[in-house]
Amino acid sequence: MFDVTTIGEVMLRMSVPAGVRLDQAAHLDLTPGGAETNVTGALCCLGRRCAWVSSLPANALGRLAANRLRAAGIDLKGVVWREQGRMGAYYLEFATPPRPIQAIYDRAGSCAAQLAPDEIDWPYLLHTRLLHLSGITPALSPSCRAVTAAAAARARAAGVMVSFDINYRQLLWSPEEAAEALTPLIQGVDLLLCSRRDAARVLGLGGTPEEALAGLISLSQARHIVLTLGAEGMLAWDGTQVLRQPAMAVGIVDRLGAGDAMAAGIIHGLLDGDLALGLRYGAALAALALSQHGDMVSTTPEEVAALLAGSGGELLR
Repeated sequence: MFDVTTIGEVMLRMSVPAGVRLDQAAHLDLTPGGAETNVTGALCCLGRRCAWVSSLPANALGRLAANRLRAAGIDLKGVVWREQGRMGAYYLEFATPPRPIQAIYDRAGSCAAQLAPDEIDWPYLLHTRLLHLSGITPALSPSCRAVTAAAAARARAAGVMVSFDINYRQLLWSPEEAAEALTPLIQGVDLLLCSRRDAARVLGLGGTPEEALAGLISLSQARHIVLTLGAEGMLAWDGTQVLRQPAMAVGIVDRLGAGDAMAAGIIHGLLDGDLALGLRYGAALAALALSQHGDMVSTTPEEVAALLAGSGGELLR
């Protein structure tokens, strides 16, 4: 039924433009955002069939988020709707140097955090070529940790490919807690995504990028591994050799969601059996995400093809 399915939380992002402080704001821009929906939304832009499983409140805010996700092309038939509960939210203050971006999170006790294994429509979730998971979901609550573990185990048993993004969030749990929970989940996955920073602070894999990548190979035994290096691009392992992909030059408008867009591009290439092409897709989608407002990238296959061609990359297949 699907190319990619996923489980995760979507939150309402309320932001002010660069130069405006939150404590002086007269109005806020409202958009939904979440790591897993960002990934599937970008994949839908490239023509992939995607579904997202979570829980939303049956109120105007839940419907707002659902409408935006449906507009992006994401199937929501697996969403658990709750008569009682809330959506998580975060308030974002953009800034230019020397001030960093400021974010205030308000997500405790959300409907998504209450999701339990017996609420998941497992045949629906696993009717897919690939299941994408991230380290954010198991950090939300003990029940979400159980959901993530069950999803990974059921996908492997069903012969469904699994991709996993470490995606550490320090406000949700400590590096030690994350390492204990995530290390079993990444064993033998088909695609492991990890930033250089997360490799060091969560998994204790420091040193050069090459050393960190070697550590990820040894620790996870994943089939494909991508170590993201920010402005330096990506370093990857395709099972036989190390691949390198530089980042694209870009004028930055909004940093949020760029890593998720990159993950979507990598998954897109992997679904075609070509990790090297996925790295190029990932670099292109990350650049596009950085150049526009909002967590979810908006693009077309033709725009990505033109960007790849203009950067010396390969055209889309």
